[in-house]
Amino acid sequence: MLFTEMLEHACLKNRSMLCIGLDPDPQKFPLFIRDKSDSIFEFCSRIVDATLDVAIAFKPQIAYFAANRAEDQLERLIHHIKKVAPTVPVILDAKRGDIGATSEQYAVEAFERYKADAVTLSPYMGFDTLEPYLKYTDKGLFLLCRTSNPSGGELQDLRISSGEGATFLYEHVAQLAQNQWNKTGQVGLVVGATFPLEVANVRRWAPSLPLLIPGIGAQGGDAVSTVRAARTNRAHAIINSSRAILYADSGIDFDKRAREIALQTRDLLNSAVL
Repeated sequence: MLFTEMLEHACLKNRSMLCIGLDPDPQKFPLFIRDKSDSIFEFCSRIVDATLDVAIAFKPQIAYFAANRAEDQLERLIHHIKKVAPTVPVILDAKRGDIGATSEQYAVEAFERYKADAVTLSPYMGFDTLEPYLKYTDKGLFLLCRTSNPSGGELQDLRISSGEGATFLYEHVAQLAQNQWNKTGQVGLVVGATFPLEVANVRRWAPSLPLLIPGIGAQGGDAVSTVRAARTNRAHAIINSSRAILYADSGIDFDKRAREIALQTRDLLNSAVL
């Protein structure tokens, strides 16, 4: 299946816009898991098993695995997701942004080693950054556009003169992604939920692209405002929550509590379009 087809299937089957971010921090794990050699896999796989019918996507953040020398556990985890939830896409949150042979190797890492269905990328070196990934014509690419961090506007809000009418740099990125960069029809954008006005602005420039939106939950973004700014009949809003779900409880039944929070979050997101 194409990445966009997987998104559509998961959205309809699970009635969801919720993406569950997998950001494993062993110091926050329940004590009975923390000292196990495969603690990251066990923790994340239990979250996946508890929420696989609630999510539109799972988003493992590669740095959390690499920092703990757990890349092998990331491979196992994605294999597990594909076994238990084969039509729920995996978005590898890597934010790669290189070119040439190095970018080719990063594409191999994401799509051949880890077998992710999509990857996050920084497009600020231009189309050369994206080109190696576009060879994988069924895979999704999410380009950083207007991010949720407070200083993101130092570059992304720069005023420009664009023949297409864009006023800000992030608008120009959205326009490029919607049009000439979207060679496979599988390109999307990353836009932070902490800036709902900018979410709506990006949607205006990219009316048919899926938007991956971090920032609700622990980061404080307003879920309902975000959905109303981002979701259309033409394109998906993929609203990510990580810590609020992963670390909802530190007891033996942490996965059950994670499921409860995931269900509450999914229903809150859905209520925005009723």
